[in-house]
Amino acid sequence: MFQIKWIWENLKGFRGKYIFALCLTVIAQMMYISNPVFSQQIVDTFIYNDNAAENLSNNSRLLIMLCCGMVLFTFTRTVIQFNANMLYEKCSQGMLAKIRNFLFANVQRQDMTFYDKNRTGDIMTRLSGDIDMVRHSVAWIIKTLLESLVLFTTTTIYFFYLDPLMALCLLALTPLIFIISGIFRKEVGPKYVTLREKLSDLNTRAQENIAGNRVVRAFAREDHEIKLFQEKNTDYASANKDSAMTWLKYFPFIETTAQGLTVVHLIAGGLFVISGRLTMGEYVAFSGLIWTLSNPMRNVGTLVNDLQRFMASATKIIEVYYSRPFIVDRTDAKEMPEHLKGDVEFKNVTFGYGDNIVLNDVSFSIKAGETVAIMGETGSGKTSLVNLIPRLYDPQKGEILVDGVNVRFIKLETLRKNIGMAMQDVLLWSDTIEGNISFGNSSMPDEDVYRFAKAADADGFIHDLNDGYDTIVGERGVGLSGGQKQRLSLARALAIRPAVLILDDTTSAVDLETEKHIQENLADLDFKCTKIIIAQRISSAKDADKIIILKDGKISEMGTHDELIRNKNGYYREIYDLQQGNIE
Repeated sequence: MFQIKWIWENLKGFRGKYIFALCLTVIAQMMYISNPVFSQQIVDTFIYNDNAAENLSNNSRLLIMLCCGMVLFTFTRTVIQFNANMLYEKCSQGMLAKIRNFLFANVQRQDMTFYDKNRTGDIMTRLSGDIDMVRHSVAWIIKTLLESLVLFTTTTIYFFYLDPLMALCLLALTPLIFIISGIFRKEVGPKYVTLREKLSDLNTRAQENIAGNRVVRAFAREDHEIKLFQEKNTDYASANKDSAMTWLKYFPFIETTAQGLTVVHLIAGGLFVISGRLTMGEYVAFSGLIWTLSNPMRNVGTLVNDLQRFMASATKIIEVYYSRPFIVDRTDAKEMPEHLKGDVEFKNVTFGYGDNIVLNDVSFSIKAGETVAIMGETGSGKTSLVNLIPRLYDPQKGEILVDGVNVRFIKLETLRKNIGMAMQDVLLWSDTIEGNISFGNSSMPDEDVYRFAKAADADGFIHDLNDGYDTIVGERGVGLSGGQKQRLSLARALAIRPAVLILDDTTSAVDLETEKHIQENLADLDFKCTKIIIAQRISSAKDADKIIILKDGKISEMGTHDELIRNKNGYYREIYDLQQGNIE
């Protein structure tokens, strides 16, 4: 099975300990036959024997040795099993941490297409519940499977050694157990796949509502969302119940068959003792080991049950584990200077999401240090365009060049460290304000943090907070206004001293006076920086060296403010007149 091979691959570093634990388990399970062997000797020599009293009197030392042997073997087996269980736990927990670290790192490296296809709740399920099921398989399922196999095999061999006919009588029910378990496995397998999907839906619903709790409250939709969550929870509970009822449907047959061993033992064993085929000691030995056949037979159902759950979880984890991003460094990537100049050029770029074309044959160039504003109607492709520069996506056709080099030939780390992005949808970490601003460079001196905060016109409101730059920002910036979050986002983008600064409607939530201060500060930066500004306000775009108007994924207008305003039928002139109040 591929899943088992994958587990073995991830046990690297723990394989020696794990194999040793498996060996200890084998030894411990084989030692279970020791007590019945000793019991047989005691019964046949000192209890059911014509010379029992004489043997007890003349050979009491043997009795003592047999009793001490039982105690010693039991104690030794317990110590061995304890150490084996400790090793299983250490190996499984070590493997769990290793897989989770790898999965998180792999998720971090994925391109945006991965996040477009996978829901956050589903990814969280794979990083938590699914991984724990894999750990459970290493720490319990494989161990229990080996224990059952060794117990059953060792006991079978010993039973055939004592009396082959009695052994065959006891094993006659075994094929029935495997038939029932095979039918159960086929029926329950798809149910666990469904169960896992229902859990993913439940987690997704919870994650979305927790993240969007303000929107829920703003629209007074608490009762509606509670109802939807209850529906998902009911679906999950129903799937759980369905899989559980499947197991319970087959459990009576497995349990009855396992208990049938006791009946066979009483009838066949009793007849063999009466006929003299078995001694009473051998009968006691069979009796003492009957559970080592019945328990493995009972465990077959439970093991199949857990193995199906493991398969469903492992399959989902493996999908992410072996997922690889499409946007990666090329082996022939060119060596670029640590700090790029900032020339940007689009050559006949076409881009779309699947069959939905967003940008169609777009071409323009920006010289290092220039400021370019991009405007257009909602859905015209403005954000998609700027996302292509740091290679969050790759175009289907055409080229994007930075400093004259196709971005596909620039190492991602070099490219992205030279591009500062302040997006309209601001994400702030649950950290201090200083920590959020210095996110791109955690070793940044405090003086630089303050300087870039001032450049983003954020220093004033930060000092008004109780703890200033040490103020802990709530998740996603809770406690700050939209304009304050946008200014922190701008300060964070500036703090890496980018060669290209991309502002996606970053000043949409600030007042005009604050926007003016920000524009003045951006024009007076102490480092050369190409600025690409997605804007809705004329005030944000009018001083740009070039203004690009997008319409239906194509460039419909391009020029300076004065040039575009002369086109009375153009989009820019229409927006200008609307914002100036010249037309209704």
